[in-house]
Amino acid sequence: MSQISAKEQHPDISTELDVELRKVFKVFDGETAVRGVDLNIRRGEFFSILGPSGCGKTTTLRLVAGFEMPSAGEVLIQGQSMNQIPAHRRPVNTVFQSYALFNHLRVSENVAFGLRLKKLKASEIEERVKKALKQVKLEGLANRFPAQLSGGQQQRVALARALVNRPAVVLLDEPLGALDLKLRKEMQVELSNLHQDLGLTFILVTHDQEEALSLSDRIAVMRAGKIEQIGTPTEIYERPRTTFVADFIGDTNLFKGRIESVDTSSLEVVTTNNLKIVVQPKSPKDASINSHEIVVSVRPEKIRLSLTPPDSNINCFEGRLQHVMYMGTHVHYVVELLSGDRLTVMLPNVTNKLPDSNIPVYARWAASDCLVLEE
Repeated sequence: MSQISAKEQHPDISTELDVELRKVFKVFDGETAVRGVDLNIRRGEFFSILGPSGCGKTTTLRLVAGFEMPSAGEVLIQGQSMNQIPAHRRPVNTVFQSYALFNHLRVSENVAFGLRLKKLKASEIEERVKKALKQVKLEGLANRFPAQLSGGQQQRVALARALVNRPAVVLLDEPLGALDLKLRKEMQVELSNLHQDLGLTFILVTHDQEEALSLSDRIAVMRAGKIEQIGTPTEIYERPRTTFVADFIGDTNLFKGRIESVDTSSLEVVTTNNLKIVVQPKSPKDASINSHEIVVSVRPEKIRLSLTPPDSNINCFEGRLQHVMYMGTHVHYVVELLSGDRLTVMLPNVTNKLPDSNIPVYARWAASDCLVLEE
């Protein structure tokens, strides 16, 4: 599901930090929106802050931008404390979901707006605007007004306006949220290419899991003002540390249960509905869990379905096919097991022939495809 970036394959990018948050809190009218956040974002990294609405991700971005000041803790950019530095003096630029373009100004004038405020020479402004528009492939549209552009083109103008100021860090606040699905996918590719070409630090705030997985070098998953987990897309998806991360990043099937037996190669878990699930530990930590109350996570794409009983009884359960949904490249199934548990199953569309619902099926998965999560 996630793409492995070049930086993930070769994680030797600069250890110099562009952005640091040290025990940062933000309180609004007695309500704590950000709770002791610690972040280290490396130079040249594409870093995403991911979470549901109200989790504090946009507030965290605004603290970096300088639109908000921390109630406690410290924000640093390239080693310098920003706690007393206003937004317009920070080496960052923000791209908003709304684009915030001036409709009465042409594209070139929108891009040049910040440079004119800095009172740069006209020749330098012209050169930098031309370069910025070329970077986002809009050099032929310099004289158009925003209303004459598509949503994707407007988004690129907003990016050019941010890049023209040569910031150390580009902040992206749900920048693709207003675009339709096809255009959003195209812009994701363009954004990734732009990041690789420029080598700048990008910080993206999004609630779109797929967007974060496909674009990021690392992701911070936030919940209720705190960071639940930081890791590469592969780590976040394949090895979530909590039930929240497992459930929020993509789809998953969660089984609550108790550890009945442990040996060096497997755990046997009995769920609250009396399913016996065999788990292959991913690490020594999994095999030495102190708590007997755990949750087992199984991703929908790891489950296989068959109309006849498989040879192995390990993690194989009988049920009935309740729902079939055609998704084009994949087919989404809902299976109700005899235990009463409902499974979500996602399989590639290879036969173009869908089974009827309400027929007996067998669902199975490998012990190695189970993730152990403590309650």
